[in-house]
Amino acid sequence: MAEMFQGGVHRASRIRRAVVIGNGFAGAENQSIGLVRALGLWGRQSVYRVTRPRGGINEWLHWLPLSLHRKVMPLPAERTAQASHPDVLEADAKQIAEMARQTFDTDGPLLVVASGRDTIPVSSAIKHLAPENVFVVQIQHPRSHLNRFDLVITPLHDYYPLTPEGQGQIPWFLRRWITPREPPGSNVVLTVGALHQADFTALRNAASAWHAELAPLPRPLLVVNIGGPARNCSYGVDLGKRLAAMLQNVLWSCGCVRISFSRRTPEKLSRILMKEFGTNPKVYIWDGEGCNPHMGHLACADAFVITADSVSMLSEACSTGYVPSMMIMKQTCLCDRC
Repeated sequence: MAEMFQGGVHRASRIRRAVVIGNGFAGAENQSIGLVRALGLWGRQSVYRVTRPRGGINEWLHWLPLSLHRKVMPLPAERTAQASHPDVLEADAKQIAEMARQTFDTDGPLLVVASGRDTIPVSSAIKHLAPENVFVVQIQHPRSHLNRFDLVITPLHDYYPLTPEGQGQIPWFLRRWITPREPPGSNVVLTVGALHQADFTALRNAASAWHAELAPLPRPLLVVNIGGPARNCSYGVDLGKRLAAMLQNVLWSCGCVRISFSRRTPEKLSRILMKEFGTNPKVYIWDGEGCNPHMGHLACADAFVITADSVSMLSEACSTGYVPSMMIMKQTCLCDRC
């Protein structure tokens, strides 16, 4: 990690604090938090969030730049980041840059870690306003002008080199503005999979916290994590039926099965699985109430079935080191287009 921060005032040994800028989606924010944890800065960070209007007509306006979207559809006060999470502040580039400048002499440079498309204008503005006082890391592919950031960390699958295959994934009128070159620049780090929080310490703590509930369960323990619709993975009734049939085929070989839905899981799909397995004594379905068992499942499962819409969920499971989980996940993409 020290090599990432070499040069000038940005030596890793001098960075003692961090700002995390999220977009309200766990898959993106967990990547930033995972990096901060890996750098040993957890507990010395402030969390900010950019909030985009959602629901109704807003779902048709998500392609707009965030600033324009919020002018067209002002965000109600109760939907701001701080209103929903008192310990999370609404991200303001000028405010964060000013804080970095004023505290630089006493606290050293500020590490800014952001993830997700909506955070790009904020993180790049912070770098522009306080270039000598911050080190900005943008996670996921910003698509253009990568030199706005000190470091870009993007999964290999998300980095489109301008090969014939890569060009085919980008509309022709955008190609001149899409910067990724082959090979990537020196400030670009390509990863296999996504960053996340499921490191050894987190898994060990989760295993201890969930021991009383998960340790006595019959083995093998199969964990099923279900996400939601994505560009390359649709979620229809057919997918629910195929997933239910696949689980029925392997149920005999499991001591028990634990199924978790995400906030993105369509109700029509969750209803199918609830109807199929809701009364089966070998199957537990988390209904979203109480503590989220996700980390406990990662720590204690013997194998996983994970829908292919979420690279983050796949990466977390792979990091546990279980070979069976990797074998199952190769079969988990059930939509026709993946």
